[in-house]
Formats: sequence, C-alpha cells, structure tokens
Amino acid sequence: MVECAQGIDDPFYCIPGIEGAHEKGGVEGQIGYYRRNHFVPVPRVESLEELNSQVEQWDTEDLARRIGARARTIGEHFALEAPTLKRLPAEEFETGSWLATRVDWYSMVAARTNKYSVPIRFIGRPVRILLHSSWLVVYDGRTEIARHERLIGKALTRVELDHYLEALVRKPGAMAGATALEQARQSGKFTKSHDAWWAAVRKAHGERDGTRAIIEVLLLHRSMPHDQVVAGLDAALRAGALTEDAVALEARKAAEATPRLAHVVDLDEPDPAPDPVVSLTARRLAHLPPDTRPLPSVAIYDQLLRITKPRTAEGNP
Repeated sequence: MVECAQGIDDPFYCIPGIEGAHEKGGVEGQIGYYRRNHFVPVPRVESLEELNSQVEQWDTEDLARRIGARARTIGEHFALEAPTLKRLPAEEFETGSWLATRVDWYSMVAARTNKYSVPIRFIGRPVRILLHSSWLVVYDGRTEIARHERLIGKALTRVELDHYLEALVRKPGAMAGATALEQARQSGKFTKSHDAWWAAVRKAHGERDGTRAIIEVLLLHRSMPHDQVVAGLDAALRAGALTEDAVALEARKAAEATPRLAHVVDLDEPDPAPDPVVSLTARRLAHLPPDTRPLPSVAIYDQLLRITKPRTAEGNP
C-alpha cells in the first residue's frame, strides 16, 4: 500500500471509495513488473549482501523508466513528491530484536533454533544478541564480540575458526577435523595457500608442531589483512621457510610493496580544523626567540695539540 499525501498531518492509505479504487491495482501491478523483470529466473548470489546490492542497482536504474505513456519518469515523479514527504527521524530506529542468552560450554549462543560461535573466553557468560533478518551481532555488555550472517533453516550452526584458535593451540589434534575449519574453507578464509603451507610444515616438523604453526599464522589475520597473510604464505612456501615468523615477515613485505592510493585533495572542501591538542614541546619551540649565536668551534682546543711537555734529565717524560 502507498501512503498518499493530502496536505494534512494525519497519514492514511489510498483514497477511500470509488475515487481511489484504481490505486491498489496500480501498486500491485508495479510489484509484479519488478518481480518478473528482476526475480524471474531467481538470481543466483553468494549472500544476502550481494542480493541487496543488486536490488539497489536495479532500483537506481528503474528511476529512468516511464510507466505507460506518462511524460515523466519514475525519478522525476519522485522528485516532485519528495518535498511533500516528512523528514526521516533524527535517531535511527532499531529494527532488530534483542535476545538474552548465555554462552554454552562449546562457545556457542542460541538464536531461535540455530547456534552461532563466540570467542571461547566468553564461555559461561551472559550475553545479548541483536537479531536482524539477515545478520546478528552478539554483545558482551556494550562491546561487540561476534557478528554472523543469519542462518536460513533450523538446527544449524555457524562457527568462526578464529573464535577457537586459543583452544586449538593447546589441543592441536582437534584442528584437522574441526567443523570451524571446514566452514572456513567453504567461506574462503582458509585458502589453498593455507592448506599447502600447513601440509609442508607438518611434513617438516611433525603433525603437532606443524598444526601449532598454522594456528599461529591464523592469529596473524587479527592484525593484518587477509590477502597480505595469503601473500606471505605463498612467498614463504616458495622460499621453503616453514615458520610462522617467516610468514609474518613475508606478509609485512607484501604490505610494504602494495601501492597506496595518493590522497586526492578536493579544492572545494574546506581545510580540516587544526588539532586542538598541541604538544607542549612544540608550543615551547614555537615561542622561543631566534638563536643568533655563531656555531661552536673546537679551534681553540687544537692549540693544546701543539704544547709539548718538558723532558726530565733522564730523558723520560
């Protein structure tokens, strides 16, 4: 249903009676047009974020379309209607649902019929979940501790490998068959480069030490971008460097080699405000008078080199 502006403060939906009988049919017809042109056949996407991005692009393109023989496009009609609409509220309205729960001994929280992982240090603690239609966020107090894409289905689990790394360091034998590892492979976070380096380091140092080494590499993702760590793994594997320190070094080299975009200065943009916090040393140096004294010289001390001590009668100094 479409809210119709009638010049009054009270909103109502569609013109009542015979005069507004055509409105509902027109709205439903446009919904059918959109569905047939954009959702038939059903688009294939990897995530809801990708689908929402496509819908936003279709909406932008649809602004240039004309309905029937109308003289103006959809975008032009909306431009005429926009000044009559009320402004959005200054404070954002939260559309998610809050759930209170406790982290179980598997470091999971339950939301509806599905479970999601959180870092293991929160086991046994009460947390809050902000549940949306496509994603959810887990909070410890006011601190965000986990964020997941919401599962579509029942009795499903979504686990993040990073949440269990501290436990896997103590029990590396559980790494190979972990559900978190399998989901990390499916999502692309644990790449073929990870697997290749892990296989090589296990062959060189054994199963236990090799698995601990790959876990230390995974911890690098907390402080470095994913692509740089992958580049470090590839470089270390080519060089035969099978230690986590070598991977970290190669990842930093990849970061330094990555070209940075030059800052584009907008001439129309006002200069940023100066930093209100000034270093005390800088302030003192700025107020010091100029030093007009000549530079110091050591020439006077060179005279001491020409002075010789008198010798004694025995010829000894």
